[in-house]
Amino acid sequence: MEPRFLRLSEVAKELATSDSQIYHMVRSGELPAIKIGGRGQWRVERAKLEEYISDKYAETADWVATNPLVDNEPE
Repeated sequence: MEPRFLRLSEVAKELATSDSQIYHMVRSGELPAIKIGGRGQWRVERAKLEEYISDKYAETADWVATNPLVDNEPE
């Protein structure tokens, strides 16, 4: 059974990016997270991470649809 909450380092590993990038995403509000404990440790709920990933797929699909590849080769 997978844990409900992930540390930022675990999220970074899941998304193949850096811890600092995930921290920035959390602090900017791009990726929902909670702060827990006396030391204020960040946790991301796995369900929220999956929602984030799904949203990013949709955003990317929209971007691709509005920015098609242009054939730059001369005829």
